Amino acid sequence: MSNVADKIEWTISVSILRNSIILKQLGIAIGIPFGILIIFLIFAKATYALILVAALFLLTYLFIQILWGGKYDVGFELDKTGLRSYTQAKQAKRNLIVNTLTVVLGFFSGKPGIAGAGILAQSKQDVFIRWRNIKKVKYLPARNTVMLRGGLTENIAVFCTPENYTDVEAFIRSSLGNEQM
Repeated sequence: MSNVADKIEWTISVSILRNSIILKQLGIAIGIPFGILIIFLIFAKATYALILVAALFLLTYLFIQILWGGKYDVGFELDKTGLRSYTQAKQAKRNLIVNTLTVVLGFFSGKPGIAGAGILAQSKQDVFIRWRNIKKVKYLPARNTVMLRGGLTENIAVFCTPENYTDVEAFIRSSLGNEQM
């Protein structure tokens, strides 16, 4: 790391519903199951159920806009051991409330899957991945983003500012050394 800083830190606010990387991940996680459900409902001619699904999507959109302003406020720290991605304090407090309610309501409604989703969501508020665990890197300079993939649960989208993308990319390349993916 001769020309590269020892540590890089920054925070950024990313649009949840306008960022193509976030939309792609949401499309996989939500779009596929709901897409299958919608196709089934169309073939079953279940108009009322289709209206309910559409209303659910609208309410989810409004919830995201009202609670988080449509933004994901995230911070990053890169150092010689790895990369940390964390939700910024104000948004982390809101997330804690939502995730706790999800866990409690999931248990009280007898739906452990919903409670588990709340626990999983809360566990992803602060994530650290060691450089040695990274198996794949995808640099996206046009989007000022670097995608890091490690183990099954070690995936981080590193959202950069236009001003720091080059430095972050250089830091990551330097930290991975000969293990470039």
